[in-house]
Amino acid sequence: MKSNIKIIPLGGVRENGENMYAVEVSGYIYILDCGLRYPDNEMLGIDLVIPDFTYLESKKDKIVGVFLSHGHSEAIGALPYFLRDFDVPVFGSKLTIELAKMEINQHKETKSFDKFNVINENSEIIFNNDVTVSFFKTTHSIPESMGIVLSTKEGQIVYTGDFKFDQTAQKGYRTDFSSLSDIGRKGVLALLSDSSNAENPYESVSENKISSYITDTFQYTDDRIIVASVAYNILRIQQIFNAAYQSHRKVYLAGHDLNKIVKIATDLHQLHLPDENIILHSIRSMNKLKPSQIVILQTGKMGEPINAIQRMANQQNRHINIRENDLVLIATTPSHAMETNVAKTKDMIYRANAHVKMISDDLNSSENASQNDLQLMLNLMKPKFFIPVQGEYRMLNAHAKLAESVGIPKNHIFIPNKGDVIEYNSENHKMYRGTAVKAGSVMIDGIGVGDIGNIVLRDRKVLSEDGIFIAVITIDRKKRQVVAKPKLTSRGYIYVKTHKNLMNECSKLVYNTVQKNLDNEEFDWGHLKQSVREKLNSYLFKKTQSHPVILPVIMEINQHHRKNMKKKKFIHNK
Repeated sequence: MKSNIKIIPLGGVRENGENMYAVEVSGYIYILDCGLRYPDNEMLGIDLVIPDFTYLESKKDKIVGVFLSHGHSEAIGALPYFLRDFDVPVFGSKLTIELAKMEINQHKETKSFDKFNVINENSEIIFNNDVTVSFFKTTHSIPESMGIVLSTKEGQIVYTGDFKFDQTAQKGYRTDFSSLSDIGRKGVLALLSDSSNAENPYESVSENKISSYITDTFQYTDDRIIVASVAYNILRIQQIFNAAYQSHRKVYLAGHDLNKIVKIATDLHQLHLPDENIILHSIRSMNKLKPSQIVILQTGKMGEPINAIQRMANQQNRHINIRENDLVLIATTPSHAMETNVAKTKDMIYRANAHVKMISDDLNSSENASQNDLQLMLNLMKPKFFIPVQGEYRMLNAHAKLAESVGIPKNHIFIPNKGDVIEYNSENHKMYRGTAVKAGSVMIDGIGVGDIGNIVLRDRKVLSEDGIFIAVITIDRKKRQVVAKPKLTSRGYIYVKTHKNLMNECSKLVYNTVQKNLDNEEFDWGHLKQSVREKLNSYLFKKTQSHPVILPVIMEINQHHRKNMKKKKFIHNK
């Protein structure tokens, strides 16, 4: 008998971010998170990356809804693009839904969407195919973070979302341990668990210690402080406000969408201002204060602060730049892929004669579960089958080994790739890999969705590394001759004035190549351009060991147009 449960990661595996998991029960599909990922350095010009929804397009009427674990961009960021084509209800906590609305309202195609459903840890939603969806509270860097449970006839499927365990967590951030125990006792068929910190063998410090660290830093600094933090890290923003208040400072919000996020969180009483006047609403009001009274909270475009700090260090920000003696506090914990970029950022800050501190340099801080936390979650859940998610392959692999160490059989652990179908057979009670479905990433460039592919990215990479070489030549096809000397232009490749001999040789090469093609009885435009491109490519690589993008432009003279031009009488105004 064919299995009636399928678990299909459409994103969020073997990568950081882009979380999206489809769970299919008796033909109906439950979407867990719908997030985005920020582009790698090689993705030149790409704004963000979202999952490929192709598999779901033919199953629109079978999608029950989207269930959100928390309000970070890796969980909600792709919703505006998903809801353009899928008119299905969205479920999440009050704060998560408000942040999702903020994202959706920025896109005119989804502004009218209104199928939002607010849930909490006590909510149970019963669907017609004998599936009940419930939720449990977890600890993360944003309030109202939830794990999701799908209760089926065969057992429970549990998705943790981002989580960690912190015994000192404040109200709104506390894990509900009794709920976790109850879920484990009822029997968990499959656990999908956060792996993004699975390589870390050390216990993360409590948020109380991080809060004290920030407060001490503020109090023992006499100059202006610039804090780099992720926009959606509500907990860190709260700690910054508290530290600013205790050190008699005021905070200027300098990040994209940061004011909106702060307003949403304060309106929902998830962010508390220790003083109503602690926020500075203009640069003018900030400039009236002494440096020792100022904190600038920089979250950057799309919540990524590091690039924004680089521009400030290079004096390229339109409003605020890093000044001598400023302290830059990097309050975010960057991924391993960002380590080189962070080191470069620190160097830029020092070059601007400022100082830099980074929380993760002094404290073992993380928003996600350590190895001990992951093992505790496994022991509480006691899953029959385990699927590590949310992280690059090495993180998923580390999490899989942790699962083995607590007694889960190796053949009950699946490290998935995008599009893998992990099926459960209710007859023999086994889980196995089925036939994979189409899945991947869709790149967003401005308003373009999915119209940038590997070929375009390859060309952008070549342009960024070797530049472009343009050859323009005019021909008279009827007379079969070149009528003007080729005009050559280089951008990002060589400095023309210091390479005159090279340019002259290239000019002769282009002229001879074009003339040879014109002499051929079987003249072909495509062949002509390709000949110019190949000859130049070979010659330039031989001389410079570089492969610039070569763009031949062949212009044909219009004989009829020339005759008419000669007959015209031109009158020049004196």
